[in-house]
Amino acid sequence: MSDRLMLLDTASLYFRAFYGVPDKVKAPDGSPVNAVRGLLDIIAKLVTMYEPTHIVACWDDDWRPQWRVDLIPSYKAHRVVEVVPAGPDVEEVPDPLEVQIPLIRETLTALGIPIIGVAEHEADDVIGTLATLATMPVDIVTGDRDLFQLIDDDRGIRIVYTARGMSNLETLTETSIVAKYGVLPSQYADFATMRGDASDGLPGVAGVGEKTAATLLQAHGDLDGIRAAAAAGEGMSAGLSAKVLTASAYLDVAPTVVEVARTLAITPPTDPVRALDPSEADVATGLAERWNLGSSMDRAIAALGR
Repeated sequence: MSDRLMLLDTASLYFRAFYGVPDKVKAPDGSPVNAVRGLLDIIAKLVTMYEPTHIVACWDDDWRPQWRVDLIPSYKAHRVVEVVPAGPDVEEVPDPLEVQIPLIRETLTALGIPIIGVAEHEADDVIGTLATLATMPVDIVTGDRDLFQLIDDDRGIRIVYTARGMSNLETLTETSIVAKYGVLPSQYADFATMRGDASDGLPGVAGVGEKTAATLLQAHGDLDGIRAAAAAGEGMSAGLSAKVLTASAYLDVAPTVVEVARTLAITPPTDPVRALDPSEADVATGLAERWNLGSSMDRAIAALGR
């Protein structure tokens, strides 16, 4: 088997698990465990389908880093339920999911899956850095379009896209992105900057949607080329030039917000996926019994041990 690294956008997956598994699934004490069981089933399916030799659960140590907010104050602002002056703001997370997050971490640890987060950075940044450092092909599992910018056919970096559900997984490559958006993955961050993204509170360039952004990138290569052409009044209509120039303040800072970090100080884990030894299996099964994780834990253990 050729080595292959799988990077999990963990929050993306446990949110999907929470909404995909009925909330009547509970532990013996009545605590909700639907997200935990759903995540275990997701991991079992992913490992069985894609056969990674290495796997990392990438974590949001800060889901809304202040350095991004300082550049664009609207960044994810609509998802804040409590501002914390000395630390990460509190994200809007349903209470029945919030209480499961410590158990999710404990379960991943019991399975031998390393969890990596970096202070003041999102899981996207961890994924970007680990994908950049990887010495093997990489599958990034996410429902977040921002990570399309990391796709690299030459290095074997793909996206396993979950937005259509776990029964309709899409494996995205450069060809997929060009076919869908008309831009290369290397242009995707500039494309997203111009188009904007309401789900992340990014306004984009007023009056520029996906088709116009793609057309501009096809003609001028990157955001710098587009801005230079607009300033010179060449290669686009006067109206479009005006829109780009009007958005100059936004375009000065947005690329830093949209681009995922690729140079964080992370030491990639080297231990491969493996079967649990007897003592580790006892811990995992004990956890399953205590929290009613049942066959979901069994399936994850079996998949990782293949």
